[in-house]
Amino acid sequence: MTAQKEIRKRAIALLEQLPGESLVKAVEFLESLSHEALQVSEALKSEASEVALIQIIQRRLSSEEQDRLTYLRQKNEAGVITQTEHQELLMYVERVEQQDAERAEALIKLAQLRQVDLKVLINEFLSTHSDVA
Repeated sequence: MTAQKEIRKRAIALLEQLPGESLVKAVEFLESLSHEALQVSEALKSEASEVALIQIIQRRLSSEEQDRLTYLRQKNEAGVITQTEHQELLMYVERVEQQDAERAEALIKLAQLRQVDLKVLINEFLSTHSDVA
């Protein structure tokens, strides 16, 4: 039998031996412990959710991809882009738009999670990345 099962078995045996009033106190104590454990569990889940949301918010094209996107945009604006390059440009644009949509959704969720105004998070996370595509 595992240690955890043994402890549970022992706790049940002790509870069965308690008189009525002591049993009520024991149950209240166990409920308190259970509530504390639930709060810790929820806090850990919240922290993990926050980390995942921040990763989405901070996701960007690599510097090489950003350079390539800039190059393709310049060629497009100059009217000297090939069909293959134009397709590549469209792929990058679609990818950046998708990341922007995911970033916006993550910012909204993080604002709700932290219970702060969305503008606060926009200033916190996006002000340092205003120069990206």
